[in-house]
Amino acid sequence: MSRRSRLPDRPDGRRDDRGAASVVALGLVGAIIGLSALLVPVLGAFVGSQRAANAADAAALAAADASSGAVPGTPCALASAIAERNGVELVSCELDGPIAEVSVRAGVPGFALTAEARAGPPSWPG
Repeated sequence: MSRRSRLPDRPDGRRDDRGAASVVALGLVGAIIGLSALLVPVLGAFVGSQRAANAADAAALAAADASSGAVPGTPCALASAIAERNGVELVSCELDGPIAEVSVRAGVPGFALTAEARAGPPSWPG
């Protein structure tokens, strides 16, 4: 019993390559989807880390302003409110005179991100 291909041979003896481009296209689409599945979470974590850093900066500035008397309120309570408005959680708030040091935590699916910031007058020795 002889086996015959569904497509006839070419006159020069080579097989017909019809449909090969479909296989290559399917492979390329699969590779693009796989690469996207790897890059999207990493880029999301990068954006989340920048958001956490910005929120930490804002919270530290608010606490330093309250500590120096530029704005009314309790420094760490104000820092916590600012952190919440920016979508992060205030982890710690420490004051050293007019200097405020804060740490925040942001939740990104698959990653736990933290950021720290320090704010106060530039001439302060602490």
